[in-house]
Amino acid sequence: MVHLRKVPNQYTHLSGLLDIFKSKIGCTLTPLPPVSIAIRFTYVLQDWQQYFWPQQPPDIDALVGGEVGGLEFGKLPFGACEDPISELHLATTWPHLTEGIIVDNDVYSDLDPIQAPHWSVRVRKADNPQCLLGDFVTEFFKICRRKESTDEILGRSTFEEEGREAADITHALSKLTEPAPVPIHKLSVSNMVHTAKKKIRKQRGVEESPLNNDVLNTILLFLFPDAASEKPLDGTSSTDNSNPPLESEEYNLYNQFKSAPSDSLTYKLALCLCMINFYHGGLKGVAHLWQEFVLEMRFRWENNFLIPGLASGPPDLRCCLLHQKLQMLNCCIERKKARDEGRKTSPSDNVTNTYSGDAGKSGDQLGPDNLKDMDKEKGEVGKSWDSWSDSEEEFFECLSDTEELKGNGQESGKKGGPKEMASLKPEGRLHQHGKLNLLHNGEPLYIPVTQEPAPMTEDLLEEQSEVLAKLGTSAEGAHLRARMQSACLLSDMESFKAANPGCFLEDFVRWYSPRDYIEEEVIDEKGNMVLKGELSARMKIPSNMWVEAWETAKPIPARRQRRLFDDTREAEKVLHYLAVQKPADLARHLLPCVIHAAVLKVKEEESLENISSVKKIIKQIISHSSKVLHFPNPEDKKLEEIIHQITNVEAIIARARSLKAKFGTEKCEQEEEKEDLERFVSCLLEQPEVLVVGAGRGHAGRIIHKLFVNAQRLTESSDEAAAMAPPEEDLKRMVPPEEKRQNLAADFPPAAGRELILRTTVPRPAPYSRALPQRMYSVLTKEDFRLAGAFSSDTSFF
Repeated sequence: MVHLRKVPNQYTHLSGLLDIFKSKIGCTLTPLPPVSIAIRFTYVLQDWQQYFWPQQPPDIDALVGGEVGGLEFGKLPFGACEDPISELHLATTWPHLTEGIIVDNDVYSDLDPIQAPHWSVRVRKADNPQCLLGDFVTEFFKICRRKESTDEILGRSTFEEEGREAADITHALSKLTEPAPVPIHKLSVSNMVHTAKKKIRKQRGVEESPLNNDVLNTILLFLFPDAASEKPLDGTSSTDNSNPPLESEEYNLYNQFKSAPSDSLTYKLALCLCMINFYHGGLKGVAHLWQEFVLEMRFRWENNFLIPGLASGPPDLRCCLLHQKLQMLNCCIERKKARDEGRKTSPSDNVTNTYSGDAGKSGDQLGPDNLKDMDKEKGEVGKSWDSWSDSEEEFFECLSDTEELKGNGQESGKKGGPKEMASLKPEGRLHQHGKLNLLHNGEPLYIPVTQEPAPMTEDLLEEQSEVLAKLGTSAEGAHLRARMQSACLLSDMESFKAANPGCFLEDFVRWYSPRDYIEEEVIDEKGNMVLKGELSARMKIPSNMWVEAWETAKPIPARRQRRLFDDTREAEKVLHYLAVQKPADLARHLLPCVIHAAVLKVKEEESLENISSVKKIIKQIISHSSKVLHFPNPEDKKLEEIIHQITNVEAIIARARSLKAKFGTEKCEQEEEKEDLERFVSCLLEQPEVLVVGAGRGHAGRIIHKLFVNAQRLTESSDEAAAMAPPEEDLKRMVPPEEKRQNLAADFPPAAGRELILRTTVPRPAPYSRALPQRMYSVLTKEDFRLAGAFSSDTSFF
């Protein structure tokens, strides 16, 4: 073997190497058997100047100036900031040549790359190109590791006493009397909006507020589109057209990731925080927006405005905890709103109409003495139970009512005598049950207005199950547990008794749990077939929970029962929970939403490119993420893996776009040519080296040739020594002799690497020895010259 740093001049071409080969063989035969030659030249294209990289970096000045449209905040950036493909290597190969056919010496060469029968191409990818989406998610993930609280980041607490700003003696009494279940001072509505900003300004001067006003207002308008109108809309905001259809696989990804639906407020908030963290003031900006968000939540709670962008109903346990908390707050606002509206309705307000509209449907005849009752009801029978009052005691101030309860509350349940029934008026009826009558007096059975069970978020459910588990397995513990779990049952029994005076437990069970009432056909004394019903075996167990609850239940309609769900307390809990979140906690809550958004973005971009390998990777990312994100505290390492996978996919898509731009797949007129090129580009992405069909004369070959020609033009025009000659003469331009053979017609640059294999079979060491194979391989690059010879000789007689 020979290895030199500098290539000796006489061996830079085929004729010099042939001389070495022949002299090494040292064969005495004349003429020498012909030497077969295989040659491969590699040309490197580094200069893609004529194709500027299509990805424009985002215009940060425009974003900071607040010119960005609201929609931009809901979109994630995508693509590489630099060209993800740095070089193209073209290998031109002549696999079978014989010595006499071609000439390649220091003055002339037949080896024109265009004429080479085989072309193959490799692309060199840029190492870790900077990808916008990957950077976005990575930067957001970094917040998870920060330890600071919002107060430490922004300075003094936003939730300090308002009293220091408006030290007014008139507030003294209200401060004492105001119920404060959670140690947060309510912010008065007047000083509500942008309080955070005021405090920040006081402390550090106006200019230092992390988010400028325009950006903040743009974001708040994007998050709360209903704020633009005079009065916030009732109910949830309409879904965006840009979102995938609600039942589609993309939309339901949030179940797998435990994030939030892609049209929800939580999801939008995650994207806005991401954007702010990247472009507008980093961690401080995030803390500032979060404070504004919490203030907005309190404002909506105090003013009965529903939060937009959340599905109605109880918290969806398939979503992240933050989303559940916001849904919980919405439930509280709904209940409070219904109650406040109920209070506003005056007693004389069309009482009879309301009543006949609701209870009257059931065919209930209204006597004049019932009107007395309705003054208390304020005309809302059909409304949900919570339309009645904030305080639990205020109902029992009515003397006649209390006596009535004392007099026949329980007896009617037990005896059901006609006198007791007559004296107890039915209350809180929703409507008549279609088929059932009361067993003992044949009156129609009425379905009562009942309290809805209290909505729960997953952390509350966990707390509750822990409490229940701690009660242990003792009889007392079991009894206590059953009592705790039957609060809802007791409430429903009381409503049922109030709606159906003179009813029995059997009546309640027939409506509430029909399976526990077993009916059989029996023959009575007269020989007729009649249906006889009885309670199921589990209902007959002595001292069972249902019987106990039934005996303790008094006939009280839902509107006068103690509330199962204290919306005021729950709302304050949620607001406190939101206020104490550190940016790191917030980032952890919202990371599933950000990963969800990133996966959707990658899917959307991939669908434009249609790369099969990427489809597989995306499926892997989704299955991997759904496993990792379902745990309450996923490991950082696993989250980093997911983000890394997303960045990889982004880089692959960026490479595909780069190659498509360079090979002009979009500009192709002919369908066949376009398909060929697209196939070629997708092979380049997935395989280390791709054969060019038709070599220099195929579709791809012609484009590669053009790329090289253009690059050569550019280098020549930038070369001061080159005279400015028109392109036709350019080709015939005089080239120094030693360059002439390499740089034929200046279409291609000098070959970056030249590999040759010389083979022959000759008898060695004597003319009568057996003919044996001889081989020499040589590679020449700019700083490297290697020869590797394998010469064999016949040792039979030597």
